[in-house]
Amino acid sequence: MSKESYNLNDLQAHLKQIEKAATHLESILTKTNLIYSSFLSKEYGNNIYLKPENLQITGSFKIRGAYNKIINLTESEKSHGIIASSAGNHAQGVAYSAEKLGIPSYIVMPNVTPLIKIEGTRSYGAEVIVYGNIYDEAYQKAMELSKSEGYTFVHPFNDFDVIYGQGTIGLEIVKELENAEEILVPIGGGGLIAGIALAVKAINPNIRIIGVEPEGAKAMRASIDSKKLVELSSVHTMAEGVAVKTPGDIPFEIAKKYVDDIVIVSEADIMEASLLLFEKHKLIAETAGVLPIAALKNMNGKGKNIVSLLSGGNIDVVTISSVINKGLIARGRILCFTVDLPDKPGQLLKVAQILADLGANVIQLDHNQFKAIDRFMNVQLEVIVETNGHLHIQRILETLSREGFPYNRIY
Repeated sequence: MSKESYNLNDLQAHLKQIEKAATHLESILTKTNLIYSSFLSKEYGNNIYLKPENLQITGSFKIRGAYNKIINLTESEKSHGIIASSAGNHAQGVAYSAEKLGIPSYIVMPNVTPLIKIEGTRSYGAEVIVYGNIYDEAYQKAMELSKSEGYTFVHPFNDFDVIYGQGTIGLEIVKELENAEEILVPIGGGGLIAGIALAVKAINPNIRIIGVEPEGAKAMRASIDSKKLVELSSVHTMAEGVAVKTPGDIPFEIAKKYVDDIVIVSEADIMEASLLLFEKHKLIAETAGVLPIAALKNMNGKGKNIVSLLSGGNIDVVTISSVINKGLIARGRILCFTVDLPDKPGQLLKVAQILADLGANVIQLDHNQFKAIDRFMNVQLEVIVETNGHLHIQRILETLSREGFPYNRIY
């Protein structure tokens, strides 16, 4: 059926399709039961539950939509092989599904895709083509190959069968937490939130569906505000899984009707959320996957039952290291500063004593005569210390200044 033939007012018809998708997926999915977060609940004053799709087979929710789409293809479509474009998670979902169903697959991935996702996709037997700087460019290449080679294209979000597969998450959440009040969902192209919104609103229209986008890739927010699809001139975010210039037209129409709000979060919020998840729950999620945790500080009201969907966990070790460091900075857990010391004995000891008295743990220290502007009169001291929040940092910097050590804060 064409997308024009779907009536968005008939939620029960969409619910039946999502329930059908759930039966298709039952044998291949990993159960991702809700996790109650006592730490996040206390931190943000609501009852916070995590839906850990980062623990799903292939490491993200994308297996749901990909498998449901592919299993519904005609035999003719399957025989030509399938192609997809993806920044990683859809790629692995398509490759895994194709392998399970005995279909050759080809995946076009932008060159910003983490290596862990590229190798993960290849491990499922797909032929990977790395092309373009962002998803949209990879998509155009995949469409060209679909036409020239006859491959069946599996869209990552702008397809009802894919949307229905993602909507099975909504079924699971409502079944497990009947009194859920808000569900926070990352938005890239929009297929995930579209499917969840269709499922949840069909069962309980009082549950609020809230999307989350990063400041540098808020295509759905811009489109909703403009009441038409908007193409961003560029996207800039560490959350490469949602770095999409334009949402799909089908998810856009569903979001207009059934998504209650879209929250925008900063890169610092994303880093902080990643750190909290690593540290407090011992869970690893990719930067796009933690958007709903980053949004918790922006939620109005107290005591609500809120589900934060962790959409994926495919993140490489190098990125994890960078995310942790930036999260520590955002959380006020690390301070780096320089001071120019008079080149005479005892000055380093004075600074060290100030830090010790204030309970700042020195991680790294560089006492370098040649970095100062006047190396014959001063020595530049660069210090990295472990701190206990932004108020602690403020006390350290105020004390340094008061004791005659003007500082330059690096981060």
